[in-house]
Amino acid sequence: MTKANYIYHQTEGAPIKAWTKGVPIEDRAMAQLRNVAALPFIHKHLAAMPDVHWGLGATVGSVIATKGAIIPAAVGVDIGCGMMAVRTTLTASRLPDSLAPLRSAIEAVVPHGRTAHGGRNDRGAWGSVPEAPARAWAGLEARYQAVVENHPKAFSANNARHLGTLGTGNHFIEVCLDESDRVWAMLHSGSRGVGNRIGTYFIQRAKREMERWFIHLPDQDLAYLVEGSELFDDYVRAVGWAQDFALENRRLMMRAVLGAMAQALPDFAADETAVNCHHNYVAREKHFGADVLVTRKGAVRAGTGDLGIIPGSMGVKSFIVRGRGNADSFCSCSHGAGRKMSRGAAKKTFTVADHVRATAGVECRKDAEVIDETPGAYKDIDAVMAAQADLVEVLHTLKQVVCVKG
Repeated sequence: MTKANYIYHQTEGAPIKAWTKGVPIEDRAMAQLRNVAALPFIHKHLAAMPDVHWGLGATVGSVIATKGAIIPAAVGVDIGCGMMAVRTTLTASRLPDSLAPLRSAIEAVVPHGRTAHGGRNDRGAWGSVPEAPARAWAGLEARYQAVVENHPKAFSANNARHLGTLGTGNHFIEVCLDESDRVWAMLHSGSRGVGNRIGTYFIQRAKREMERWFIHLPDQDLAYLVEGSELFDDYVRAVGWAQDFALENRRLMMRAVLGAMAQALPDFAADETAVNCHHNYVAREKHFGADVLVTRKGAVRAGTGDLGIIPGSMGVKSFIVRGRGNADSFCSCSHGAGRKMSRGAAKKTFTVADHVRATAGVECRKDAEVIDETPGAYKDIDAVMAAQADLVEVLHTLKQVVCVKG
């Protein structure tokens, strides 16, 4: 088994193993990695993926195996965020010359974006919840009520209203072509407002636990919950529920997207190739002979044979991959290209004209409000993939022709 590109040893704490050859780590991201690696409950080492970059508390693109504790801010507030992709029987020749009507059809069936400050008239939520999301919510509601019964401040009114909706930021829906000109539908989203509220609430509770026990950390967002405590157990149940919500959210959106495509491009079907994977989540797994909690903050499980999705950005290619089961990475890979500049920096650096050039050939938004998502704000996806060649095998290379952003 090949090892990490680089290993950084600490005077105190666990080493950091990084798959970042050709993809430099920014200084403040490296400082975050060192802070996490110094925590006393890290198992073996900390793994950094090639898309690693600064994040809240823990670095995005990091894999954190722990024994006896969990860091809510490392899981984050977009709990269960991830990707879904489905290959169809369509080929590029079946697509019309203008893809604008197809984009409009997808936008019409999936609420996206955010208006009215997320209030009652928010266009990114259901005003009246349709039948399919309502049925799905019926299967999720009892467990949610059990969570908020113990923790009323974790409640969000945007629960069923957000089920089957996209959101904002880097969330997207795409129609793509693979290397054989087969048409794919692909999307990226998570647990929406309800997961955000759960994550935010438990991050604050963890911080209060640190204060209560006089535990001083280099970064207060590394506040943790200790296994065996009631709060730890409640958080694990809540985060597990939010991850299930996120999976269902993606399934509902994909069903709606494929339905819109079928209306616009009849006589096609989804084939057997479908992937639905988290990249912001925590799971109990066994690594190096121990049962541990693995937090993947911007990373995908890539155990032997596991299928995953590594997207680029609005104007570049994405990849369907199969895991190689690399033990040193805790069987993980990157979750995308990774940002190379902040949203604010991107808006100052790029113009609408730059964005139009970068997204040439893609039917998508080309206005000032999405410049923070322009391809130049992200790392080179080819360099990211080269750095993790021992983590995954590329099965399909996708290039988007339609991209819907909130």
